[in-house]
Amino acid sequence: MKNTYCNISNIKNCKELLDEYKAKSDGSKTKGQFLSFDLKDLEKTDKKLTVYNPTKPIIKNGKKHLVARVEPKDSEQSKAIFFIKENKKWHKLNHPSFNLQDPFYIENIQGWQILGGVEIETQGSEIINFCTVFYRYKNCATELINPDGDLKKPFAIGPKGMKDTRLIELKNGNIGVFTRPQGGKAGLGKIAYIEIENLDRLEKSITKARIIPNQFSNEEWGGVNELHLLENGKVGVLGHIAHFEGDIRHYYAMSFVFDTENKTATPIEILTTADEFPSVKSKKPDLGKIIFSGGLDRKKDGLAHLYVGVGDTKAGQIQVVDPFLKFERKIS
Repeated sequence: MKNTYCNISNIKNCKELLDEYKAKSDGSKTKGQFLSFDLKDLEKTDKKLTVYNPTKPIIKNGKKHLVARVEPKDSEQSKAIFFIKENKKWHKLNHPSFNLQDPFYIENIQGWQILGGVEIETQGSEIINFCTVFYRYKNCATELINPDGDLKKPFAIGPKGMKDTRLIELKNGNIGVFTRPQGGKAGLGKIAYIEIENLDRLEKSITKARIIPNQFSNEEWGGVNELHLLENGKVGVLGHIAHFEGDIRHYYAMSFVFDTENKTATPIEILTTADEFPSVKSKKPDLGKIIFSGGLDRKKDGLAHLYVGVGDTKAGQIQVVDPFLKFERKIS
C-alpha cells in the first residue's frame, strides 16, 4: 500500500476540504440524530438548560455512560455532568459534577482514568481567561470527592488560554500529548505533539510540544478532541477544524492519522457538518454552522458512531465510515 504520510506543502483550506467531503457523498449517508436527555433533576429554576459537546459512551458495568456540557441557554457557566442511558434517554448519574466546559474522558492512561475540560475565569459575565484541567482516578469518578465532600484538585493544569490538550498511551508505554498552541507560528491555533514518560510530567511538558506541520492555513484553526491507538501503533486523531466567513465562525468534525515515530500526519478529512443534522439556532450570533467532535465509537463492520455537539446547543450522533480503518495495518 502506498505511503500516505507526507508533509504536504499545499495546505487545503476548509472550502477545499468541504468540496472533497461533498464529492465523496453518494447520497446514502444517514442523517444525524440528537440525543435525548432527562433534565428534570437539573432544571430546578425557570432557566432552560442545554446539553452539548458530549463524549462518546463509556461502558461501565454493562451500562452506557457519557459526560456532557450542561448550561443555561443564555450563559457559559457550564458543568460537566455524567449521564447514564436508560429507556432510550440519558439521565443524570450520581457522580460529582465539575465546573468545566467541553469535558473529555480518556480510558486507561498508565492505569488511570482521566477526566478533563476547560475551566474558565470570569469577570462579571465576561470570560477573561481559560485553561484545560485534568483529574485522574482509578475506577470511578466518585474517588474525586474528598471526605469533606469537596472535589479533589486537578493533578495537572494547562497553560492559560489553551484548550484541546488530549492524551493517549502508546504501544511503547509512553504517553502521547497533543496540544493546541496559539499565536506566533501557531497562528489562530494549530496542533502540536510531545511524548512523555508519565502523567507527572504532563503539566510542564505541554508548552514544549512541537507543531505538526502543514495542517491549517493561517486564516483557519483546529484542535484535537479524542485519540485512538491503532493496531499498527499509529494514532487516529478525531478533531475539529474551523474558519471565519466574515465575522461568523464555522466548525466541522475532522480526522487524520499521526505517525509518532516520524512525526508526520495524513491529510485532514472532514467527517460531518451541521448540514447532516436537523437545523438548530446556534448559541451565539457569531456562530454559524457548528460541529464540535466529542468521540468516535468504532464498530467491527467498518462503520463508526460519531458523537458531536451541534450549534453549541445540542448533543448529536451520526453514523460515518470509520476514518482510521484504511490506515490501520495489523502487525504480523
